[in-house]
Amino acid sequence: MLFRRRKPADSWDRIRTWLWPRRSVWRSTQYFVKRVLRITATPHAVAAGVAAGVLASFTPFLGFHFLIAAAVAIVLRGNVVASALGTMVGNPITFPFIFAGTLGLGRFLLYGRHPESLAPIDISSTLRHLDFAHIWQPLLWPMTLGGLVIGSLAGLTVYVLTRWGAYMFREERRRRLAERAKRRAEASLAAQASTA
Repeated sequence: MLFRRRKPADSWDRIRTWLWPRRSVWRSTQYFVKRVLRITATPHAVAAGVAAGVLASFTPFLGFHFLIAAAVAIVLRGNVVASALGTMVGNPITFPFIFAGTLGLGRFLLYGRHPESLAPIDISSTLRHLDFAHIWQPLLWPMTLGGLVIGSLAGLTVYVLTRWGAYMFREERRRRLAERAKRRAEASLAAQASTA
Protein backbone atom coordinates (compact mmCIF):
# COMPACT_ATOMS: atom_id res chain seq x y z
CA MET A 1 0.00 0.00 0.00
CA LEU A 2 1.35 3.41 -0.93
CA PHE A 3 0.56 5.44 2.22
CA ARG A 4 0.74 2.75 4.90
CA ARG A 5 1.98 3.68 8.36
CA ARG A 6 5.41 2.41 9.32
CA LYS A 7 4.19 1.52 12.78
CA PRO A 8 0.67 0.01 12.71
CA ALA A 9 -1.88 1.84 14.84
CA ASP A 10 -2.81 0.15 18.08
CA SER A 11 -6.33 0.01 19.48
CA TRP A 12 -5.95 3.19 21.51
CA ASP A 13 -4.80 5.18 18.43
CA ARG A 14 -7.74 3.89 16.39
CA ILE A 15 -10.25 4.88 19.10
CA ARG A 16 -8.63 8.30 19.55
CA THR A 17 -8.64 8.96 15.80
CA TRP A 18 -12.25 7.80 15.55
CA LEU A 19 -13.34 10.18 18.32
CA TRP A 20 -11.05 13.08 17.40
CA PRO A 21 -9.47 13.13 13.91
CA ARG A 22 -5.70 13.54 13.63
CA ARG A 23 -5.80 16.57 11.35
CA SER A 24 -8.70 18.49 12.84
CA VAL A 25 -12.44 18.46 13.14
CA TRP A 26 -12.66 21.40 10.71
CA ARG A 27 -10.78 19.50 7.99
CA SER A 28 -12.99 16.45 8.48
CA THR A 29 -16.07 18.67 8.29
CA GLN A 30 -14.83 20.24 5.05
CA TYR A 31 -14.27 16.78 3.58
CA PHE A 32 -17.77 15.73 4.62
CA VAL A 33 -19.34 18.85 3.05
CA LYS A 34 -17.43 18.38 -0.23
CA ARG A 35 -18.42 14.73 -0.29
CA VAL A 36 -22.09 15.63 0.06
CA LEU A 37 -21.96 18.42 -2.54
CA ARG A 38 -20.29 16.17 -5.13
CA ILE A 39 -23.05 13.56 -5.10
CA THR A 40 -24.51 13.30 -8.60
CA ALA A 41 -28.17 14.03 -7.96
CA THR A 42 -30.45 17.05 -8.04
CA PRO A 43 -29.99 19.64 -5.27
CA HIS A 44 -33.38 18.60 -3.86
CA ALA A 45 -32.41 14.92 -3.75
CA VAL A 46 -29.10 15.65 -2.02
CA ALA A 47 -30.68 18.04 0.48
CA ALA A 48 -33.63 15.73 1.22
CA GLY A 49 -31.26 12.82 1.75
CA VAL A 50 -29.05 14.72 4.18
CA ALA A 51 -32.13 16.04 6.01
CA ALA A 52 -33.46 12.48 6.32
CA GLY A 53 -30.15 11.39 7.84
CA VAL A 54 -30.22 14.26 10.32
CA LEU A 55 -33.80 13.43 11.31
CA ALA A 56 -32.87 9.78 11.82
CA SER A 57 -29.92 10.76 14.02
CA PHE A 58 -32.29 12.33 16.54
CA THR A 59 -34.22 9.10 17.12
CA PRO A 60 -33.16 6.87 20.04
CA PHE A 61 -32.98 3.72 17.90
CA LEU A 62 -29.23 3.21 17.66
CA GLY A 63 -28.29 0.69 15.02
CA PHE A 64 -31.30 1.52 12.88
CA HIS A 65 -30.37 5.07 11.87
CA PHE A 66 -29.25 4.04 8.36
CA LEU A 67 -32.49 2.15 7.76
CA ILE A 68 -34.67 4.96 9.12
CA ALA A 69 -32.73 7.53 7.08
CA ALA A 70 -33.03 5.46 3.90
CA ALA A 71 -36.79 5.00 4.39
CA VAL A 72 -37.35 8.72 5.02
CA ALA A 73 -35.12 9.60 2.04
CA ILE A 74 -37.14 7.34 -0.25
CA VAL A 75 -40.40 8.91 0.94
CA LEU A 76 -38.97 12.44 0.38
CA ARG A 77 -37.46 11.41 -2.99
CA GLY A 78 -34.02 12.04 -1.60
CA ASN A 79 -30.68 10.41 -2.27
CA VAL A 80 -30.05 7.34 -0.10
CA VAL A 81 -26.25 7.84 -0.10
CA ALA A 82 -26.77 11.43 1.11
CA SER A 83 -29.05 10.12 3.86
CA ALA A 84 -26.29 7.78 5.04
CA LEU A 85 -23.87 10.72 5.12
CA GLY A 86 -26.47 12.79 7.01
CA THR A 87 -26.54 10.27 9.85
CA MET A 88 -23.00 11.36 10.74
CA VAL A 89 -24.61 14.17 12.72
CA GLY A 90 -25.24 11.54 15.35
CA ASN A 91 -21.88 10.43 16.72
CA PRO A 92 -20.39 9.64 20.14
CA ILE A 93 -19.67 13.33 20.74
CA THR A 94 -23.17 14.59 19.89
CA PHE A 95 -25.31 11.71 21.19
CA PRO A 96 -25.26 12.79 24.88
CA PHE A 97 -26.55 16.24 23.90
CA ILE A 98 -29.07 14.84 21.41
CA PHE A 99 -30.46 12.29 23.86
CA ALA A 100 -30.66 14.77 26.74
CA GLY A 101 -32.44 17.30 24.57
CA THR A 102 -34.89 14.82 23.06
CA LEU A 103 -35.71 13.27 26.44
CA GLY A 104 -36.27 16.67 28.03
CA LEU A 105 -38.50 17.93 25.22
CA GLY A 106 -40.40 14.64 25.00
CA ARG A 107 -41.12 14.63 28.72
CA PHE A 108 -42.23 18.26 28.54
CA LEU A 109 -44.57 17.52 25.62
CA LEU A 110 -46.04 14.43 27.28
CA TYR A 111 -46.20 15.44 30.94
CA GLY A 112 -46.02 19.22 30.98
CA ARG A 113 -43.89 21.31 33.29
CA HIS A 114 -44.19 19.00 36.27
CA PRO A 115 -42.87 15.50 35.48
CA GLU A 116 -42.37 14.79 39.20
CA SER A 117 -45.12 12.19 38.98
CA LEU A 118 -42.83 10.01 36.88
CA ALA A 119 -41.20 7.11 38.66
CA PRO A 120 -37.41 6.95 38.45
CA ILE A 121 -36.09 4.59 35.79
CA ASP A 122 -34.01 1.63 36.95
CA ILE A 123 -32.21 1.11 33.64
CA SER A 124 -29.81 -1.56 34.90
CA SER A 125 -32.53 -3.95 36.06
CA THR A 126 -34.66 -3.20 33.01
CA LEU A 127 -31.81 -4.01 30.66
CA ARG A 128 -30.76 -7.01 32.72
CA HIS A 129 -34.22 -8.56 32.34
CA LEU A 130 -34.65 -7.19 28.78
CA ASP A 131 -38.04 -5.81 29.65
CA PHE A 132 -38.74 -3.50 26.72
CA ALA A 133 -42.20 -2.52 27.98
CA HIS A 134 -40.74 -0.98 31.12
CA ILE A 135 -38.23 1.14 29.21
CA TRP A 136 -40.56 2.21 26.38
CA GLN A 137 -42.98 4.40 28.34
CA PRO A 138 -40.62 6.34 30.61
CA LEU A 139 -37.61 6.61 28.28
CA LEU A 140 -37.96 5.63 24.62
CA TRP A 141 -41.39 7.12 23.91
CA PRO A 142 -40.45 10.62 25.19
CA MET A 143 -37.11 10.42 23.36
CA THR A 144 -38.86 9.41 20.13
CA LEU A 145 -41.40 12.21 20.38
CA GLY A 146 -38.77 14.82 21.27
CA GLY A 147 -36.44 13.45 18.60
CA LEU A 148 -39.08 13.78 15.91
CA VAL A 149 -39.70 17.42 16.83
CA ILE A 150 -36.04 18.47 17.18
CA GLY A 151 -34.97 16.26 14.27
CA SER A 152 -37.62 17.76 12.00
CA LEU A 153 -36.47 21.28 12.81
CA ALA A 154 -32.80 20.36 12.38
CA GLY A 155 -33.59 18.46 9.18
CA LEU A 156 -35.50 21.41 7.73
CA THR A 157 -32.62 23.75 8.52
CA VAL A 158 -30.09 21.34 7.01
CA TYR A 159 -32.33 20.88 3.95
CA VAL A 160 -32.40 24.62 3.22
CA LEU A 161 -28.65 25.03 3.75
CA THR A 162 -27.72 21.92 1.76
CA ARG A 163 -30.00 22.75 -1.16
CA TRP A 164 -28.60 26.28 -1.35
CA GLY A 165 -25.03 24.96 -1.04
CA ALA A 166 -25.54 22.29 -3.71
CA TYR A 167 -27.08 24.83 -6.10
CA MET A 168 -24.26 27.33 -5.56
CA PHE A 169 -21.60 24.60 -5.88
CA ARG A 170 -23.03 23.47 -9.23
CA GLU A 171 -23.39 27.02 -10.54
CA GLU A 172 -19.77 27.79 -9.64
CA ARG A 173 -18.64 24.57 -11.27
CA ARG A 174 -20.64 25.31 -14.43
CA ARG A 175 -19.13 28.82 -14.57
CA ARG A 176 -15.58 27.49 -14.18
CA LEU A 177 -16.12 24.88 -16.92
CA ALA A 178 -17.55 27.54 -19.25
CA GLU A 179 -14.55 29.81 -18.63
CA ARG A 180 -12.14 26.95 -19.24
CA ALA A 181 -13.91 26.04 -22.51
CA LYS A 182 -13.79 29.70 -23.58
CA ARG A 183 -10.04 29.91 -22.87
CA ARG A 184 -9.42 26.72 -24.82
CA ALA A 185 -11.44 28.02 -27.78
CA GLU A 186 -9.52 31.31 -27.73
CA ALA A 187 -6.19 29.48 -27.55
CA SER A 188 -7.24 27.24 -30.43
CA LEU A 189 -8.24 30.25 -32.53
CA ALA A 190 -4.96 32.00 -31.71
CA ALA A 191 -2.99 28.90 -32.69
CA GLN A 192 -4.89 28.63 -35.99
CA ALA A 193 -4.32 32.33 -36.71
CA SER A 194 -0.58 32.06 -36.06
CA THR A 195 -0.20 29.07 -38.38
CA ALA A 196 -2.20 30.72 -41.19
